[in-house]
Amino acid sequence: MLHRSCSDGQKARPDEVRFLQSWLQDPLRTGAVSPSGRALARTMAGYVDPDADGPVIELGPGTGPVTAALIARGVAPERLVLIEYNPEFCNLLKARFPGATVIRGDAYGIGKTLDGSLDKPAAAVVSSLPLFTRPVAERYSLLDQSFDLSRPQAPFIQFTYAVVSPVPLQPERFDSHRSPRIWANLPPARVWVYRSRTA
Repeated sequence: MLHRSCSDGQKARPDEVRFLQSWLQDPLRTGAVSPSGRALARTMAGYVDPDADGPVIELGPGTGPVTAALIARGVAPERLVLIEYNPEFCNLLKARFPGATVIRGDAYGIGKTLDGSLDKPAAAVVSSLPLFTRPVAERYSLLDQSFDLSRPQAPFIQFTYAVVSPVPLQPERFDSHRSPRIWANLPPARVWVYRSRTA
C-alpha cells in the first residue's frame, strides 16, 4: 500500500486526455473517463461548511475540479488533504494546489494512509472514488474509517452516476441525503451525503 508525498513535475496535456488515459490503463481504479464537471464539483463543495473546524479530506481528486470548487467555497488550501493513487494526477495536484497536502496512497484504506497525519478531526470527507467497483463490505469500511477520522456529524460526500446510493443505506448506522440529479454534468450525476448516527 502506497503512502508517500507526491513529487513535482507534470506533463502539459488536457485533463480530459489524462483522465481517458488513466481510465484505459486501470478502469476499475479511475472509474471515470473525464473529470467532474463544474456543476457537479460546485454541488459537492456546497455540502462542506467552510467555517467548520478541521481539515477537509478529498479522496480521488483526479485533476482537481472538486478541489478548486472547495477553495472557491472558502476552504483554505492549507486545510485540504488530498489522497490520490495515480502518480501523474498526484504531481498535477501538487503543482496546481501548492498549499494543499497531497498524499499518494490508497484512499480505500484511508485510516492506514492517514495514520497519525491529522492534527484534529476532519470537517468533511469528499469522495470521487468509483465505489460501485468495490465490494459492499469495502464501501462500508471506507465510510466507517472516514467517520472515525471526522468530527461528529461531519459529512461524507460522494457523487455517483447511478440512480441508487453507492453505499447501501443502513438508517440505523448513518443518515443519508441525496441531491437532485445534476443534468449539467456529462453524464448526469447525483451527490449523496452520509452522516454517522453515533456521537
